[in-house]
Amino acid sequence: MAFLIRQLARYAARKVASDPVVREKTARAARSVAGEAGRIVRDEDPARAAGRAMRRLLNKLDDER
Repeated sequence: MAFLIRQLARYAARKVASDPVVREKTARAARSVAGEAGRIVRDEDPARAAGRAMRRLLNKLDDER
């Protein structure tokens, strides 16, 4: 299982490194994830904040379909 995950990570890293459009999307996604993580950490109830973040993500994914 670890082998498969490692291979997927390598593939993703190669894809990101070779394509400027994918690189920009990845950077944008990383900034978004970092912002959400900061929001969760600063919240009074981190479990509830994580749940709200997950709901926002699921709603965003539904909107894109």
